[in-house]
Formats: sequence, structure tokens, C-alpha cells
Amino acid sequence: MSEVATLPINPGFTQRLAGLAPAQRLRLALGIGLLVVVAVAGLILGRQAEWRVLYANLADKDGGAIVAQLATMNVPYKLAEGGGAILVPADRVHDTRLRLATLGLPKGSVAGFEMMEANRFGMTQFQERLTFQRGLEGELTRSIQALSSVQSARVHLALPNQNGFFREQQKPSASVLVALHPGRMLDRAQLAGIVHLVASSVPELAPTAVSVLDDTGKLLSTPADGLDGGRGADAQQLQYVQQIEQLYTQRILDILEPVVGRKNVKAQVTAEVDFSQTESTSESHRPNQTPDSSAVRSQQVVESTNGGGAGALPTGIPGATTNQPPGAAAAPVNGAAQALAAAGTASGAAGSAGGASKRESIINYEVDKTVRVVRGGSGLVKRISAAVVLNHQTVTDDKGKTTTSPLSAEQVEKLTALVRETIGFNKDRGDSVNLMNTPFAIEKPTVTEVPLWQQPELQDLARSLAWPVGTVLLAALVLMGLIRPALKALAQAPAVVPVQGGQLDAVVADDQERPPLLTASGTQEPEGPTQAHLRLEDARKLTRDNPAAVANIVKAWIGSEAPA
Repeated sequence: MSEVATLPINPGFTQRLAGLAPAQRLRLALGIGLLVVVAVAGLILGRQAEWRVLYANLADKDGGAIVAQLATMNVPYKLAEGGGAILVPADRVHDTRLRLATLGLPKGSVAGFEMMEANRFGMTQFQERLTFQRGLEGELTRSIQALSSVQSARVHLALPNQNGFFREQQKPSASVLVALHPGRMLDRAQLAGIVHLVASSVPELAPTAVSVLDDTGKLLSTPADGLDGGRGADAQQLQYVQQIEQLYTQRILDILEPVVGRKNVKAQVTAEVDFSQTESTSESHRPNQTPDSSAVRSQQVVESTNGGGAGALPTGIPGATTNQPPGAAAAPVNGAAQALAAAGTASGAAGSAGGASKRESIINYEVDKTVRVVRGGSGLVKRISAAVVLNHQTVTDDKGKTTTSPLSAEQVEKLTALVRETIGFNKDRGDSVNLMNTPFAIEKPTVTEVPLWQQPELQDLARSLAWPVGTVLLAALVLMGLIRPALKALAQAPAVVPVQGGQLDAVVADDQERPPLLTASGTQEPEGPTQAHLRLEDARKLTRDNPAAVANIVKAWIGSEAPA
């Protein structure tokens, strides 16, 4: 009795793979390869680092040095559009900055006193003085660039060579060129600070010898008197007027907004300010007072007496007697007059009778005088004009319907009086207040509808999801189009086919001498035309339904040993 063998229903993966057609095996290999490539690409793109700015707005020299150093340090980098910034991975920004700082990068486009450290052997005195001047200019530039409003600056110093043989030494001077950030400006205090910073850093440099210019070429400080002369004073006066107007305007808004609403009032104030400086001097004298209450400045009394006595003047014909010197004075110049003594002789009586006396008294009193000097102040408010516009009041009825109505005359008058008290209204000064009640024009905002696909948020989201979604879709396409059909064909198991004695069963040929098929119970089926036809049909159906299994059976038969 010949041996009967049965092939397994579920063969191994190698047998299944060998049972596939060459085109199916090629499709399976291509699909697996593409799937691996897509997975690796998705993994790399998913782990790609986020780029952050390392340095921006660098000079070309510093940018080149930093790029060369990044290449040496094996740090990936890329340049922003236009080369304005250097980008590195976000997790390496701080570490890279610290490592570059240890190397002295970026050095900056402005060099300071560190230039003095690179003195060469054989440097002349002129070169040393020039290096010092450049270092001083660099230090001043760095200090000015530290201001928040200054974007960049440049300082030029004119330092004359001091010589002891010159009687009059030349004085140094300086010029400062500043470029401001967009929308920024320097006020008068900041300009004065820049001028005094430069003047204090250079010996014997006067603040009047420092000129400050902006990037448009406009002179911000006048060399004549620094910052207070010429057009600078006009700008300062204009700023003072604007401050006064803003102060009065804010007062009006603060008093009216709680009454009519924040968006229902508009106010403008115009102030006329007098900046002229005047000085007046006046001198006044009061009427003369009584002698008792007045102050005596000086007093003089003169008294003289003419007579024939010894003290009298010589008379008669000139001669020896008339040439005699006069005698001692009989009475003092000041003081009360003394009584003349009675002459005991006839000559004395005759002299007393023929003499004359004269007395003069001069008294000077202090003059009462008042001198008054008045200097008028600068920046006095001469006149104020206020214009106020109020919106119609909004009224809501019981049903919730909102309507607008104008203010009554009484309300307008009360609000006008309130504004007058707020600004310190002075009729004699010529102040005026005009308050008007009118509905405000409501402007509907024009909204430009941007298509959905042009919105920046959606574009950013699409850019961020492009690679992940594309990777997933490509992987799904490879999986469904190439790998899935091959796996489906590989998963089909061959049917159980009996093999007798290692010979080909009669189901695959018309040879009647082939061993008959066995039944389920193991007995031999009876021969007959009908049975042979049925077996042939079954074999053909099996070949059509499962060609891979039939091919495996044939290969097994060929590889098996022949029966004895």
C-alpha cells in the first residue's frame, strides 16, 4: 500500500511569499520601501528644531565673524531673508551666545578704548594720539547709543595739538550725529544731556562748542548758546503752549465725561500766551514833612559883624595903619551870638555905635524818594478760547427702545457755566467759551472680507500642518495601493490536497491510470465516467480559485522522492 501525504493548509511566510506572482512580489517590496522612506522623512521633519534669532542688525564684519565661528562650533544656522538676522535652533540660542561672548563676539561696529590694547611696536606719537581720539569717540558713541530713543550715533572730535609756545591755544570742538528710532524724538533735556556728556568727557571743551544733528541734517542745538537761543527757544515756547492747551482740554473732559458719557464730548482749547519780557522803573517823592518829623541831612550857620573896633576892617587912606592884621574874632561862626561888651572908652563906644552884624543859617533835610523796578514774567496767559461739542443724549423707554434727543437750553447753559468755571473764565481778559449740542456722525467701519484661504492664521496653520498631513497621506496611499493588495494575496491559504506515493493526482490530468482519489473515510472512490468528470471539474475549479496552492503542490511533488 502506497503512502498518502497531505500538504498543510497554512504554509509558512516564505512559502506564501514564494507562491506570489513576480509582479506582486515587486509591488510588495516597492510599497514597503516607500513606506519606510515616508516614515523616516516624517520622523526627521517632526524632530526638526525651531529656529530662533541669535543676533540681529549686525555689521557685515561681525556677521561674517559669527558665521565662521558657528561653522567651527558645528552649530547649524541659517540667515533670515535679507541677511538681517542669524537664526539657530531654539534650544541652542543661550549656549551659543555665551560661547560667542567668551570669544569677544560680536565686537560691535564701534570700537572704544580697547583699541589702545593693540599698540604696535614703533608706533609714533601722532598714531598714538589718533588712536586715543578714535577710542574716545567710540566710548562716547556707545554712551549715546544707550539712550532709548537713539538707534545709532556717531561722534567727531576736533582735538587741536596743544603747544606751549603758542600764546592763544585752540579750543576743542565736537559734533554728534544721531539717528533716532521711528516715532521717537529727543526733548530739550535729552539734548542738553548729550551736549554736557560730550563736553564733560573732553578737557577744556565748552558746551557751546558741541553741535548735535539728526539723520536728516537738521541742527538740534545751536553752537552760539547751546540749547536756549534761536529756534530752540521757539520750540520750547510752542511746547509750553501745547502743554497749557492739553491741561485745559483734559480739565473739560474730566468734568463733562461723567455727565454726558466718555464718547459723547469733544473739546479743544486755544491759549494765547505772552512770552515778552518787560521791565519798568518808577521813582516817587512824598510831600515835605514838618521839621520835627523830618531828618536833617546838614546844617550851617554863618554870622558876621562889621564895626569900628579892633576887629573892624581898616578904613581910610592906605598906609602903615591900614596894613595892620585884623584882630581875633569876637564871635564864633556857629552857635548863638554873644553880646558885645560895653566899651569903657570913647573909642569903644564909637566903634559899637558905628558897627553892623549879619547871620545866615542853612539846613538841608533828607528827601523822601521811592524807586520801584517791575519785571514782567514770561509765559503769561493772555486769552483762552474753548470749543466744546456735546452729542445728543440717549433715552431708553420702558419697552427698551433707544432714541436720541437734543439737550434743553437750560442744560446747555448749566454745562457752559461748568466749563467756564473749569478753565477759570475771565471776561476782562477776553476769554470765550462756545458749547454746541449736535448729534455725532457715526462712521461704520469698513471691513474688508479676506477669503478664508488668504487669512494669515489659516496660512500659518496650513504651513505647520503641511508636512505631517502630507506624510500621513503619502503613507496611507502607499499602504492602500501597494502593500494591502500584496498582503491580501499573501494571506490566502492553499487547500488540503492529498498526495499518493509522491505522484501527481489524477485530478490534474486525464490519464486514467493515475491513482484514484480517496474519500473522506479513506476508502477508494469507485471508477466511472461520471465520477471522473466530477473529479476533473473539481480539479479545474481548485486550479482557478487557488493557483498559488496548486503551484505549491506541484513544487512539492517535484521535490519529493519517487516511490519504490
